[in-house]
Amino acid sequence: MTNHRAKRVAILLAAGEGTRMRSNVPKVLHTILGRTLIHHVLVATEGLGAEQRIVVVGAKSEEVVNEVTQFDKNIETVLQERRGGTGHAVRLALEKINSPDTSVISGNTVVIVIAGDVPLISGLTLDRLLDACNDPDVGAAVLTADVDDPYGYGRVIRDNENGILKIVEEKDADIDEREVHEVNSSVYAFHLGALKRALAEIKTNNAQGEEYLTDTIELIRKQGKKVIPVVAEEYFEILGVNDRVQLAEATAIMRDRINLQWMTSGVTLVDPPTTFIDVTVTIEPDVTIKSGCQIEGVTSIARGALIGPDTRLFNCVVGPDSVVTKSECEGSSIGRHAHVGPYSYLRPGVHLGDGAKVGSFVEVKNSTIGAGSKVPHLSYIGDATIGVESNIGAGTITANYDGVAKHETVIGDYVRIGSDNILIAPVEVGDGAYTAAGSAITENVPPGAMGVGRGQQRN
Repeated sequence: MTNHRAKRVAILLAAGEGTRMRSNVPKVLHTILGRTLIHHVLVATEGLGAEQRIVVVGAKSEEVVNEVTQFDKNIETVLQERRGGTGHAVRLALEKINSPDTSVISGNTVVIVIAGDVPLISGLTLDRLLDACNDPDVGAAVLTADVDDPYGYGRVIRDNENGILKIVEEKDADIDEREVHEVNSSVYAFHLGALKRALAEIKTNNAQGEEYLTDTIELIRKQGKKVIPVVAEEYFEILGVNDRVQLAEATAIMRDRINLQWMTSGVTLVDPPTTFIDVTVTIEPDVTIKSGCQIEGVTSIARGALIGPDTRLFNCVVGPDSVVTKSECEGSSIGRHAHVGPYSYLRPGVHLGDGAKVGSFVEVKNSTIGAGSKVPHLSYIGDATIGVESNIGAGTITANYDGVAKHETVIGDYVRIGSDNILIAPVEVGDGAYTAAGSAITENVPPGAMGVGRGQQRN
């Protein structure tokens, strides 16, 4: 075996219609824990050192192309306009490899072919598969897995030298072949020359009238080349997502894998099966996450924070030693030693200072609440700025919308807003001021003053 590593090209197949998903969304654009299916696969190919990455797209190609180019604008895409099978899709991609604008040549080049719907595949496994083709006597390597229940998978039949003799689909397998538990993953590595010669000989005399990439295995053997198996270390790496059931299964496996990573890094998960953490989240040690939590998007949680139970964080920053319980927060930042919940809703643009509190049944939107200030319960705070160490009484509402535009409410430092207040924006309450309970504040309240905006009581 030569020690010289071949040039590498990665081809992702994302042209399938995904009819079993019963969705208007292309199959590869369904998401698992913060990334689309194809995004997960693209991440797995990142460290392979491929000179080219090519994605074959089909139905609703614009959406898939947008996803791919947002990931990396250097990835090329090819449109498969008709259903011609996996072999036809790979032939289209090979035309890109041969185009004049690429430095990749047909000589010592290895091509990996992978479906865009296998989100659990790892870069390490793909690297092992490609390395298997460094031997010039090997024409192809097939990623396989040993599974307890092989039903529905193509069976891998080995020859006397432990290479792959053939791959037999479930419907074509005889009784003995169906007893085989080593199955095909539909992830392959090929020497480019061997692949080209095999594709030139593929026939379409099958029930679908399509070119099957699996047919290349026998054709490459006829070239005198070996076809060898590379067994995945974890069976779930080969799992494809073709329907909502498999989407849920893959989500559960990835959830467990992510949760294990965080727990071994010093994060306490009280109930891992009910805790869902996106791959884009960062968490420091000594964070505790209770049951029923979803931590999503680009969220970061600092050391000592307590999250949950029953909490959702999306694109949030949570400071050290803060508490967020039974609440939903989106696009918000929460300072050190702050407290949110229970039953709070922080909408995008909220900034809580150190030691601030947003309590039960409080909604806050596009507002800054200063250090040590409290909105303890039953309030709506929108388009507002609240200074330090102020207290907002129960039932307070900032009336920020006049039917045409949003207006700002400014509340200074050390202010006491009475219960059941309506602050009709634009309005300012100065430092150290008070407002009486039950007031409708329509005019600015000077610093240190008492604002009273009640109607006259009649008995």
